[in-house]
Amino acid sequence: MSANSSEPKYEVVWPLGTSAYKTRAPNARIADLSGKVVGELWDYLFRGEEIFPILREELTKRFPGIRFVTYDVFGNVHGPQQRELVADVPKLLKQHGCNAVISAIGA
Repeated sequence: MSANSSEPKYEVVWPLGTSAYKTRAPNARIADLSGKVVGELWDYLFRGEEIFPILREELTKRFPGIRFVTYDVFGNVHGPQQRELVADVPKLLKQHGCNAVISAIGA
């Protein structure tokens, strides 16, 4: 306690602690999605079946030649087989020639 007050006095500490892993700079964004392949990842929890078709339609209008690898190709990236499915994602992205990914997680 401080000498002038009955209120406790605390030292200030950083609440987040030190980082447990090394960070790196993010990859550069793709400037133009024209002619690119975009993969869709989804956890099957919130309206993806409604949202992804809208995204596809709008992105197709904006970027000629864009193609999509739909979320059903990758499977549900959440749930009982999550570890196995997520472990396969890099291989599947490469196999399908994906240049970018839309990753959607439910609310």
